[in-house]
Amino acid sequence: METIEILALTLGAGWAAGINLYAAVFMLGYLGATGDVILPPGLEVLSDPLLMGVAGIMYCIEFFADKTPGVDTGWDVLHTFVRIPAGAILAAGAASGFEVSEAAQLAAALAGGTLAAGSHLTKTSSRVLINISPEPVTNWTASIAEDLVVIGGLWTALHYPLTFLVLLALFILLVAWLLPKIWRTLKKLIHRLGGLFRRNGRGIEQNRRKDILQQLYHDAGEKEDRSG
Repeated sequence: METIEILALTLGAGWAAGINLYAAVFMLGYLGATGDVILPPGLEVLSDPLLMGVAGIMYCIEFFADKTPGVDTGWDVLHTFVRIPAGAILAAGAASGFEVSEAAQLAAALAGGTLAAGSHLTKTSSRVLINISPEPVTNWTASIAEDLVVIGGLWTALHYPLTFLVLLALFILLVAWLLPKIWRTLKKLIHRLGGLFRRNGRGIEQNRRKDILQQLYHDAGEKEDRSG
C-alpha cells in the first residue's frame, strides 16, 4: 500500500470504529479475505474467519439494537468502553504498514482513538436528541444512514484515499461546530422535561392534599350528623 493509502486507512479505521465498530471490522476483514485490498500486517488478523464470524454476529445484534429507541442509547453508552479503544487498536494496526517506530504507532493509536471518540460522541449525542425530540426522524433512518456512511467511508479510504482525507477534514470541522450545539439543545430539552415532571409532581401533590382535606371534611360532617 502507498503511504497515502495507509494514512487514509489508519485514520479511517479509527473514525469508522466510533460509529459502527463491527461493520468496520467485518468490512475490512472481508475485503482482505477476498483480496480486494491488501491489509497492513497489523490488520491481517481481521481476515481470520473466526474474527469475521464474531464481527458479523455482533453486527447483526447491533443492527436491531441500534434501531430501537432507548435500547440504542444504552448500547452506545456501553460501547463507549469498546469503540474508542478498538479505534485506537485498528489505527495502530493500520500504521504498521509504514514500518515505523513504536512511538509512531502509539501516535497513530492516539489519533485513531481521538477520531473514534469524536465520531462516537457525535453519534451517541445525536441519538439521544432523536429519542427525546418531537422531530420526525426515526432511529431506523439514522442507523441505516450511519451504516452507509461507515461502509462508504471505508471504501473511499481504501480506493480514493486523498478524497477520503479531504472529507475527513470536513467531518472534523463539522463535528467541532455541531457537537456543542447538540449538547446545548440536549440541555434545553432535558431542562424542559425536568420542569414538566416537576409541574406534574406538584399537581399530583396538590390533588392528593385536596382529596385528604375533602375526606377530613366528609368525616367531620358524618360525626356531626351522628352526634345530632
